[in-house]
Parts: sequence; structure tokens; C-alpha cells
Amino acid sequence: MDQVKKAGPALDAATPRYTEILLVDMNGRLRGKRLPPEAEKKIWSGAVRLPASTQSLDIWGDDNDDLTQISLTLGDPDGKVIPDRRSHVPMPWAHEGSSQVLATMHTLADEVHFCDPRGMLANVLKRYDALGLTPVVATELEFYVMDGRSRQTGIPMPPAALTCMGEKNGFQLYEMDAVDNMSDYLQTVRAYADAMGLPADATTAEFGAGQFEVNLNHRPDAMAAADDCIYLKRVVEQAARKFGLKSTCMAKPYSDQAGSGLHVHCSIIDKSGTNILDARGGDPVKLKSVTAGMLQTMRETQLLFAPFANSYRRFQPGSFAPVDVNWGFGNRGTAIRIPERDGPAARVEHRVAGADANPYFLLAAMLGGMLLGLEQDLDPGPAATPGQQAESGERLTHDFLTAVDVFAASEFVGELLGQQYQKLYADTKRKEALTFMRTVSDFDYRTYLPRI
Repeated sequence: MDQVKKAGPALDAATPRYTEILLVDMNGRLRGKRLPPEAEKKIWSGAVRLPASTQSLDIWGDDNDDLTQISLTLGDPDGKVIPDRRSHVPMPWAHEGSSQVLATMHTLADEVHFCDPRGMLANVLKRYDALGLTPVVATELEFYVMDGRSRQTGIPMPPAALTCMGEKNGFQLYEMDAVDNMSDYLQTVRAYADAMGLPADATTAEFGAGQFEVNLNHRPDAMAAADDCIYLKRVVEQAARKFGLKSTCMAKPYSDQAGSGLHVHCSIIDKSGTNILDARGGDPVKLKSVTAGMLQTMRETQLLFAPFANSYRRFQPGSFAPVDVNWGFGNRGTAIRIPERDGPAARVEHRVAGADANPYFLLAAMLGGMLLGLEQDLDPGPAATPGQQAESGERLTHDFLTAVDVFAASEFVGELLGQQYQKLYADTKRKEALTFMRTVSDFDYRTYLPRI
């Protein structure tokens, strides 16, 4: 069977290099400016400007000024786009010498803008720093690779290398044939990640046809871990374009295939480098307390883990996507899994978020919940066992609008993100949810027109 088709011609040597300065919007999309070498000094001097409302754009790119009142109502004022030099990395898919850097939106008064996702995560990390603690974080990103014609048809199709007679090859979990058939693409993902200094570890084939997972190694810097994740999302798409393919981090691109998650592993170290979650052979009290903090806030923050209408198609009973607000030791069916309880590797794994989640919001919500367990002694209740529903009976919602309403009413979210942003985000997502509810789909027509 043929592999993915070969890459197109290399960039012409005369193609000029450039630098991109990038903001991450509420939906995890990159927005920014591309500057030529002679203008690059504007980036490092903090002279780049973009409308502050860039951070409030919905999934369709609308600033929703009628809801947010931070765009035309205020004259659509500029904000300062301040780069984070630590995130300055090459763009290996572009001309040699081209680079990219992630940035945070500031007001013209030099304050972090209340809408900036990186700023919100930074605020949570300041609370850990005040306690003399550092979260150590790693992410695992699942995504699908599709035939490039999916862009034209709007219908997802696996790459030809993963089909036979036009049909999917079937479930491919850990199947090396799937990895071999997509080897050129996956090697390009790895090469791009290496060139950018991303701490990429294992790559595996997942359940769905064309679904893969790339693990990123632990970082003792949660902001850097979120940056790694947002860059990895860009890498898998840029590599796909090179081979005429399409990648997607939609939570559920196929009705009959597995959804894609974004799992997060986290431990916490003190100033001496000791993992404070290590049970040392005893009862993992601290480990259970931070787990309880995450469970206690999980329903209130589900909108950050599942930010789109499509996200809620992933929460299906009998799948590896959790539906209960529960936890367990080594149990991949739970919302919070404890892979290790003893030693330096003692940690929690948060398994709720879809691949479509904004990693800055995901980490802010997860680490904010863990803070509750550090500040109080909390009990998560008994550990769940396979096939057993959570003791509390609490479940995550499968309804987008319900998640919006719970998020909007949460005191915890108001403290985590700020009440002003809580309202802006909830109002924007409520509009999105209502738009989907009001839109009659092709499936409606196929089901009801012939029969009603």
C-alpha cells in the first residue's frame, strides 16, 4: 500500500524569511502578525499592536460587540502584543531562518488584558509560586489525519494509505502497520517538533482510522507545557499540509470512530525538588486531596474542557471518554486517574478534556482545582472500579448549553478567570450553543422528511 504522497517542491532560496508573533484566542486559535526581518525589532521592543478584541473572537471570528462591549463600543482599541522570548522557536515548514513567538495581550497601560488565556494561567501559577510549589505538567494530544480532499468536500475521510478499496481499515489501536503506512508524515511531525525544541516522546496509533497520539514530556513549567501543546497542534497541521493531508483536533470528527482527548499528567514539587504527591508507601493523602479538588470543580469547568458543540459528542457511555465525576488508581475509565502513587513519578492524570480544548484554560482549571486540595484537606470518596458508577452519582453533562449555564453560575470560575471574563466567555459560548440548537442539520432532513 502506498504511503502518504510525497511533499511538494522545497521553498525557493529567494523566499524571504519572516517572524510571526502569535496570540492564542479563547478557542485556542492562533492570531497575530507576520513581520519581515527589517520590522522584527518591533516584536522585541513591544511595539506590535492588535485590537484587544482579538482575544474575544468567537469560533466564526465574530467579535460579538453586542455581547462583549469591548470592540466597537470602545472604538475597538489596540492592545500591546508582548512576546514571551522563551517561546521563540523556528518554523521548520517555512523558509530557513523564519521563526515564531507566542505573546500575551496587554492594555496600552501595560497591564495583562483580562481576556488573555496565557495571562489567566499565569495568575494561577503565581498562586503556586506563593506557596513555594511548582506544577510539573505533561500533555498527551490525540488528533486525526485525513485525506486532503476533506477540505473541499467537508466530509472527513481517512488518508488513502489507511484504506482498502475505499473503506477504513478498521480499528488501529497500537497497530504498527498504521504507523508504517503514515511513516513519512509522522517522521515529519517528529522532525518539526525536534527543530522547535518540543519535548515530544512516544507516538502511537489510536483507535480511529487516521487517529494518532503524540506525548509531550513533563515540564516543570506549566506555561511552557501549554505552549508546547499549542505548538504541537500547529505542527501536526503543517506536516499534514506538506503531504496534501488535513489534520484535525476536533473532539469527535467521525460519528462511528473514537473521539480525541487531551490528557494532562501533573505532579507538584517543592523548592527542594521533592514531589509532594509522593505517598512513600503509605496512604496518598495529598494525592487524594488534590484529586478531590479537581472533582469538586469539574462540572463547573467542563465548558473549558469541552468548549464546542461537537465536544459533547465525545462523552458517550462505554467509551474511554469519562462520563462520571470519579477517580481511580490506574483506571482509564475514570475522569481522574492515578497512574502512580509512590515515588517521584506520583501524579494525577486528568482525562476529561477533548483535543479541541484551549490548553491554557485547561491547565488553569485543572491546577486551580488542585489548589483547593492543597489549601484544604479534601476527600474524593472511594476510588471507582471498572464497571462501577461513581459513588456520588454525579455525571458530566453531554449538553453544551447546560455546561454554559453551570460555568456562568460558578463562583470558582469567577475567582479563577475573573468575573468579567467569566461573563464574556459564557455569553459568547451561549450564543454558539443556541446557534447550533437552532440549525437544522442534514441528519434531521434524512430522518424526518421521509417520515413526518
